[in-house]
Amino acid sequence: MSKTETETIENSKSKLSVADLAFEKQGGLLPVIAQDAVSGAVLMLAYANREAVKKTQESGFAHYWSRSRNALWKKGESSGHLQKIVEVLVDCDEDTLLYKVQQSGAACHTGAANCFFRKLPTNTKGK
Repeated sequence: MSKTETETIENSKSKLSVADLAFEKQGGLLPVIAQDAVSGAVLMLAYANREAVKKTQESGFAHYWSRSRNALWKKGESSGHLQKIVEVLVDCDEDTLLYKVQQSGAACHTGAANCFFRKLPTNTKGK
């Protein structure tokens, strides 16, 4: 990749705003992956509407849209297991977010460190 191409990509990254995000693709919600900023561990997947993303930007803490409660929520509001935002990344299609966070306590509502602690068996031997 040339220096000009790299500079163009870097400039386009810095110019994104909430208005650039493609909420309309998925009924007003974007999937958000929460990742531990230090270890790189994937903590959880949740969804955010425009208001949740704006609250995340304003407060510095992860906010999501609860599909089951049909309500905005701040992660850790009741449990104290907050997610402090380190960085928010947007995918190339502008329809998925990655929150790099400092997680306090468990990320999963079950009390597990993250939401991905169960395995689905697969045939890893292949044919």
